Amino acid sequence: MTLILPTPAQPLNIGTRGSPLALAQAYETRARLAQAFDLPHEAFEIVIIKVTGDLIQDRALKDIGGKGLFTREIEEALLAGSIDIAVHSMKDMPVEQPGGLLLDTYLPREDVRDAFVSLTCDGIADLAQGATVGTSSLRRKAQLLARRPDLNVVEFRGNVQTRLKKLGDGVAEATFLAMAGLNRLGRDDVKRTAIAPEDMLPAIAQGAIGIERRGDDSRMAEMLAAIHHGPTGQRLAAERAFLAALDGSCETPIGGLADLDGGNLRLRGEILRVDGSEVLADDMTGAVEDGADMGREMAAKLLKLAGPGFLHG
Repeated sequence: MTLILPTPAQPLNIGTRGSPLALAQAYETRARLAQAFDLPHEAFEIVIIKVTGDLIQDRALKDIGGKGLFTREIEEALLAGSIDIAVHSMKDMPVEQPGGLLLDTYLPREDVRDAFVSLTCDGIADLAQGATVGTSSLRRKAQLLARRPDLNVVEFRGNVQTRLKKLGDGVAEATFLAMAGLNRLGRDDVKRTAIAPEDMLPAIAQGAIGIERRGDDSRMAEMLAAIHHGPTGQRLAAERAFLAALDGSCETPIGGLADLDGGNLRLRGEILRVDGSEVLADDMTGAVEDGADMGREMAAKLLKLAGPGFLHG
């Protein structure tokens, strides 16, 4: 069957959140599809969808539901047929998709590292005793307190621009952002220090863009196959299997990173108490095709070490 390509008169609708970073990710998806099929950008329509996580800014993420806060409304639009595909930051994605949806396309992964951002300091070690650091991530909070229990960690929600303004207003002396987000936004003006994964494991799937479609949409399946980046998919298979086996979400203190070296995959993972008082970590290497099994095995080992209530205690 001949693939029916979108046109400016009948565009392909791309669903996304409305933040500058989400839009940058949607534009990248559009550009890659346009290039793959030699289409004008006008053959694609960017559809902005408001999500709960963006609408409620005055409470911590864990207090307004945890999983699906940045995806639920977009997935509802996809199921309803008002959009053809949905573009997501993979670190926001729950490990289970709603029935009828598939997430099997990934763009090439950006820088996975966290960025330490401060107007006055170059790194965590430079922060004064008792300094205030802002973050909305339980993972970053736990990792920071594991290294510097003296620090005062406060809730710091909002997009990149909002958080940078809060720094300028003196709400905190430092915060963390994803290097990937700063790169995709072209924010070379933001003074930052990249933190090596050896010092702070990133969130599961950090730096990766995923594209979701309806499971029965063979047209979208064919188009998306043309822009799928296999190595990113292999890395995320291991990381998300680790996350799924821990029953984790973006609001659980879990770090993890898979790296490829030829036919081998190295998986590093850790779970932390929320207050940073205990960190359990593991490091495994195996065949790339065994990545998901490695993720599940690592999770089982860490859960056995942790005992009941560790992640939420």
